[in-house]
Amino acid sequence: MTATTFTIPTLETERLILRAHREEDIAAEKAFFASDASKFVGGPLPPHRAWRSIAMVVGHWALRGFGFWALEEKATGTYMGRVGLWYPDGWFEREIGWTLMPAAQGKGFATEAALASRAYAYDILGWDTAISQIDPKNEPSKGVARRLGARFEQHFEDPEYGTIEIWRHPAPEDLVNGGMEAYA
Repeated sequence: MTATTFTIPTLETERLILRAHREEDIAAEKAFFASDASKFVGGPLPPHRAWRSIAMVVGHWALRGFGFWALEEKATGTYMGRVGLWYPDGWFEREIGWTLMPAAQGKGFATEAALASRAYAYDILGWDTAISQIDPKNEPSKGVARRLGARFEQHFEDPEYGTIEIWRHPAPEDLVNGGMEAYA
């Protein structure tokens, strides 16, 4: 049997470390997915399905070469959620997505990490566009998309999640500077 190896890069922003997921992150994910706070990302889920969700996130890196990073607050070392790049089979298009733990919401962490993720997608991976798929009732997530400069484009009927809004991010050439330094 041949082992698959891959590297998940670490990114840093002013307040966050974007890193590979660790086993200790799963307790927070299980608690999140046990609550109604997870309703916009497929929850609530039983603990074993929350574990599988993180395993899928890690596996996405192996299959696609990009994925979601775990967010760690620099000041406290606390796991804050996940943000990153996503394109599983059947997805509308390559996406920038975010899922924050309730205690991390409303503090600008999603925007900060999504900007770093988008810079990585554009500058390192060479993407020329990206979307975010958002539940029509998820107003906080739409606010993040707006702060990122994304614009509502259309509705999409996802076979699992139903009606989803597609928000288009500015293309690299439409940003003042597509590089990481633009977000510092």
